[in-house]
Amino acid sequence: MSIKLINIGFGNIVSANRIISIVGPESAPIKRLMQDARDRGTLVDATYGRRTRAVIITDSDHVILSAVQPETVAHRVTDKEDLIEEGQGK
Repeated sequence: MSIKLINIGFGNIVSANRIISIVGPESAPIKRLMQDARDRGTLVDATYGRRTRAVIITDSDHVILSAVQPETVAHRVTDKEDLIEEGQGK
């Protein structure tokens, strides 16, 4: 199994293999999830002080905040997988 890395903005990289979900931060359940992660010490804020646009949930129970739109992050994940499948990436 190869490691796929995804840019989530400002030079921050996340392992695509560990991503469970990419969601927007607007709903109350996601806001609670973010606060719970902050309290547990598993919140990673990669927004550099900008508005949170995507919340990335990983299989290690970490919650990562990104200033990039969820659709953009998801597109980067699928683009990377397409390159791997075609044998063009590593």
